[in-house]
Amino acid sequence: MANQTLRSATVRAAAKRAERAERTRRSNDGRPAATPVIERTEPAESAVRPVRRPGTLGAVLAALVVLAVAATATLGLRYREADRTVAARTAALAAARKAAPAILSYDYRHLDRDFAAARAHLTGPFLDEYGKTTSTVVAPTARTYHGVVKATVAKPPTGDAAPAVSVVSASPEKVVILLFMNQVTTSTQVATPRLDLNRVRMTLVHTPQGWKVSAVDAL
Repeated sequence: MANQTLRSATVRAAAKRAERAERTRRSNDGRPAATPVIERTEPAESAVRPVRRPGTLGAVLAALVVLAVAATATLGLRYREADRTVAARTAALAAARKAAPAILSYDYRHLDRDFAAARAHLTGPFLDEYGKTTSTVVAPTARTYHGVVKATVAKPPTGDAAPAVSVVSASPEKVVILLFMNQVTTSTQVATPRLDLNRVRMTLVHTPQGWKVSAVDAL
């Protein structure tokens, strides 16, 4: 009898456990499935952003500033050079018109005065060359034949009042000028005054005393 009672109790307990398990299963079957959580991994900041070099922009800006300053200085120098060249042309032309008649003229009656006036326009080795030529060649011949040479800058045949003078080349320190000269010569060797038409290339350089002639070439 006791064994039968124990078996009945065991059966009932097992039935209750099965009933609870069934209720639990049914309860779980009615729940919605849990949504899986997807973790997002943000890319590292260093992988998307470019590496910044603090000194690069500053170096570029500094280089641009240097280039701008250099360009401005170069243009300024060129403008000043051009202005100086224009001033040199004007001053050298005036000096050449004044110097040419003095250098190419003389009168046997006052050679020393004429030669001194010419030397005032000369400079450099040409000054010494002129002195030697006039003392050894020109002066003796002029005194012997009573030579007189009067030189003037020619005027254009068109009747223009401006003398026939042109600039061959020019820089702030040196100007080469072409002059057309008339030379009238009288002496005991010619019956009547002789007119010679000459072209002369004159080189002038800037000196502390102004524009001076450093070379004269007959063309």
